[in-house]
Amino acid sequence: MKRQSEQIRHMTDREVLFHLYLTQALLLAAAGIASLLLFDGAEWRRLWRFAADDVLIYGAGGAAAVLAVEFWAMRCLPNDWYDDGGVNEKIFRRRSVPHIVFLCALIALAEEWLFRGVVQTHWGLWAASAIFALLHVRYLEKWFLFLLVVLLSLFLGVLYEQTGSLWVTVTAHFLIDVVLALEICLHRGMEERE
Repeated sequence: MKRQSEQIRHMTDREVLFHLYLTQALLLAAAGIASLLLFDGAEWRRLWRFAADDVLIYGAGGAAAVLAVEFWAMRCLPNDWYDDGGVNEKIFRRRSVPHIVFLCALIALAEEWLFRGVVQTHWGLWAASAIFALLHVRYLEKWFLFLLVVLLSLFLGVLYEQTGSLWVTVTAHFLIDVVLALEICLHRGMEERE
């Protein structure tokens, strides 16, 4: 993690964005290719079944529960437990709100399609959660952040198992990411005004 956070600290804003978009493009390509190889058309369409009640109750409701726990923990636990080496700050601190919304939607779509839609559907909840957690390599040396990512992945996996819809997990993932990213962005705005 130290090496990655150190590398990111020395990157320009443009380089950070390039690597973020490249990573998401690779995840989308992997999800697309794997979907072509592993699903027929009907199976693939079933992954994307949209039920507004499920999206609202499980997706938005699940995100609200996760965010309540996150914000409670941020207030009660030591700050260094949440320190990811400044990576999230570097990614979101100087973005406009529309750009943050777009990035979080892209990240949620790419990660949920690959990890829930492809990996979990074919190899199970534990495989998807393990790979999802390992992808967030910057958290491997921070036990608390790594635990949060594992628990979040398991939670999203359970939501997917309960509803069978990627829209539920994409919605939950998006709402969690966008609220936390906007908190970073708004915190920046308050600091700049002081």
